[in-house]
Amino acid sequence: MTKPKELLDDSKGTVKLLLANEAIARGVVEAGVRLVALYPGTPSSEIGNNLTFMAPHIPNFYFEFSTNEKVALEVAGAAAVAGVRSMMVCKGPGLNVAADPFFSLAYVGVRGGMVIVVADDPSMWSSQNENDSRYYALMGNIPMIEPADPAEAKSLLLEAYTLSEKLELPVLFRTTTRVNHTRAPVEFGAIPELPEKIEFKKEPFRFVPIPAVARKRHPWLLEQIEKAREISETSSLNFTEGSGNLGIITSGVSFNYVREALQSLELDAEILKLGITHPVPEEMIKSFLAKHKRVLIVEELEPFLETHARRIAQREEISVEILGKEQGYFSRTFEYSPRIVIEALAKIINRNTGINWDAIDDMEKDLPDLPPRPPLLCAGCPHRATYYAIRTATRGKAIYPSDIGCYTLSIAPPLETADILFDMGSSITTACGLSQVTDQDIVCTIGDSTFFASGLPGIVNAVYNHHPISIVVLDNRTTAMTGHQPHPGTGVTGMQEEVKPTDIADVCIGLGVQYVKVINPFNSIPNLVKEVREMVSWTKENNAPAVLISKAPCALLTAAERRRTGDYPAKYFVDSDVCNACKRCLNRLSCPAMYLNPDTGKAVIDETLCNLCGTCVAVCPQGAIKQEDA
Repeated sequence: MTKPKELLDDSKGTVKLLLANEAIARGVVEAGVRLVALYPGTPSSEIGNNLTFMAPHIPNFYFEFSTNEKVALEVAGAAAVAGVRSMMVCKGPGLNVAADPFFSLAYVGVRGGMVIVVADDPSMWSSQNENDSRYYALMGNIPMIEPADPAEAKSLLLEAYTLSEKLELPVLFRTTTRVNHTRAPVEFGAIPELPEKIEFKKEPFRFVPIPAVARKRHPWLLEQIEKAREISETSSLNFTEGSGNLGIITSGVSFNYVREALQSLELDAEILKLGITHPVPEEMIKSFLAKHKRVLIVEELEPFLETHARRIAQREEISVEILGKEQGYFSRTFEYSPRIVIEALAKIINRNTGINWDAIDDMEKDLPDLPPRPPLLCAGCPHRATYYAIRTATRGKAIYPSDIGCYTLSIAPPLETADILFDMGSSITTACGLSQVTDQDIVCTIGDSTFFASGLPGIVNAVYNHHPISIVVLDNRTTAMTGHQPHPGTGVTGMQEEVKPTDIADVCIGLGVQYVKVINPFNSIPNLVKEVREMVSWTKENNAPAVLISKAPCALLTAAERRRTGDYPAKYFVDSDVCNACKRCLNRLSCPAMYLNPDTGKAVIDETLCNLCGTCVAVCPQGAIKQEDA
């Protein structure tokens, strides 16, 4: 894996094997970007993970992990308005969070180049929906560029900044999971020097969109997107390759699948590859449609390019058969693969693929089944102890609003403490709504990073409106789900500077919460159960929200610290002479470091997986789980 410092190599012409996310981080340096702000989210995480370690070594460069995507867009947008190049990065659902400033920023525009990198996630490998962010470009009248591979991720990023400054508009730079996490050779370019602090020039009747200003800016925005359309017609980012009776219009990672499918089928076709997908080059598409009797549109998720092609064909009265999702050749759900494109092409040309898919499928069927491996909370995760206590305290009868984070995995048996979730921060606000329409106990959970990202408005709402809800903040000291990025509670910034951490308990007290307690879930499971019961009772008696902060480091952080210091607690084991095979540890706690010995029917601890948290000791009613040398 490429190390962050390697991405600062100033040897022009150097070629390195990079992930597209790493290529984007390198592109930031080559483009002379002065400020980057983001909230981490897979599949974009490696961009920030690299920049945070690169940032201290780049003179005059600033990088931050913002508290959420809205904040990140406003921070980066302000820098671009001031006149320097900036970038904001998010995943697809993150752009939903930033939508409010996104549309205003389109009206006022920017002085320096600004790129908004949005990483969509077809097949929802790590997301709650399949956002197709191309519609944000359409709705916001913002240009959009889509790279197809890591090399384009860097080269097209440089083009995006040029386009942004030419139009005085931010540019959306859309990637998808298979682009973000693909590795390929990338050639390094020159690294320019960055400007020092600049003076902000006031222009309030452009950058303060009161209605009188906004009415003037909207026609300006439409003029700029028409200029973008003209640029799109002649841009080298939109090009054709190949020849043949069949025409194919495609973009992004689908372009690679099309190439592979044509080679596999030994089929000739002309490809129109669009690097600028908004605004589309209408004259180029018009000419392309007129050249072919049949044109296939290959694009993941929604029929965005397909709709444009049909619109242009209808308007220009072009007699052409446009094939795509509407005829059922492709799905509007999930990501594509070379096989999907091969089979669609073969169906269109009424020809056998020449590939014995049945034999391939049979061969895969003959392979031994892998053991089932559902996503689980790690061994030693403090969230498991907390959820065990919550479920025990409420006997599984409460309602459990959950939130976005690795702790959402509590949805699975036997913890089963995730009943409703909309988006980041929704655990507290959905709990508020539920509390007014049911008499059931409500215990919602939210992570520490999510608390800072979008939990605070919910806390204020609960206090202001006297919602009797129990809130458990799962503070594992990091943004664990997306790669252990820092947040305001960790005391480390994106520039790798140590600062005073923001205390969650102090924040809750400052927001007016009357009942705030902090507990270490590893100290005493029985005490944690007692604390949850007391909190739930208090919310009912006082008709107000209560907060319990369950605070202990992520198991991966603890393991890393132990490797660094060599300080390991004594190992845990199950005394088979004491164990009565009640399976409470397996059926109620379900730690992945424990398994059933088929010969004895008793539990066993796998020393290679155990993270030495000791939670299982308190769970065992027989006292059969012990610590060596204890």
